[in-house]
Amino acid sequence: MTRRNFLGSLLGASMTLTAHSRRTSAATRSIRAVALDGFTTFDPRPLRALAERLFPGRGGELASAWRTRQFEYSWLRVAMHRYTDFWTVTEEALIYAAQASRLELSAVQRSALMDAVLRLPAYPDARPALAALRDAGLRVAFLTNLSPRMLDALIDHAGLRSLVDLGLSTDAVRSYKPDPRTYQLGVDALGLDREEIAFVASSGWDAAGARAFGYPTLWVNRVGQPPEQLGVSADAVGESLNDLTSFVRR
Repeated sequence: MTRRNFLGSLLGASMTLTAHSRRTSAATRSIRAVALDGFTTFDPRPLRALAERLFPGRGGELASAWRTRQFEYSWLRVAMHRYTDFWTVTEEALIYAAQASRLELSAVQRSALMDAVLRLPAYPDARPALAALRDAGLRVAFLTNLSPRMLDALIDHAGLRSLVDLGLSTDAVRSYKPDPRTYQLGVDALGLDREEIAFVASSGWDAAGARAFGYPTLWVNRVGQPPEQLGVSADAVGESLNDLTSFVRR
């Protein structure tokens, strides 16, 4: 199974913030909280740089295969009813990616790459965006596939603890997005209607899942991917978290 077969094409061009023509019930509701996917905020690019240092000339190939298999394994485990948390999935995907790339991955190299997962920096736009939300009186939560250990480590490493009210991991329901049960975590934890929670996705498939669930959804499309062809799409698309404040206000 490939990501292309599972969720469609991943090639495309850069987009700026655009609203879709359709309107939802959220148009007449006030946004009271924002729930963000982890990778809207935490930058995975250092993993590629580290992989390149460990495997000169091959690091990009390894990092791409690792990232793709990471999410494919999460979906496959849900479909197989053989759940394991995202930390384990991430390590399994790394081992597979190295084998698929015909690279000898030593225990030391594997440990270095896995440890780096817990030390990803925040994007430069993250802190100002989260601070602006808090200043506006909105509650801020992460709603992510990251395991609780991963999410806590990343929030602390990025120094964002004071700007985040809740860290919600899909591990709580032993599943992964875009399972509707995972999006329900935000409703239950925040005690709000789904129309009052703006969801911020880092990928097209997560944007589609959140919008299908009923969240007003912004897709932060940092790498210019086209929307997934899943019959539903985000309310708006932006290039960074700089677009979040205007989305919530609109």
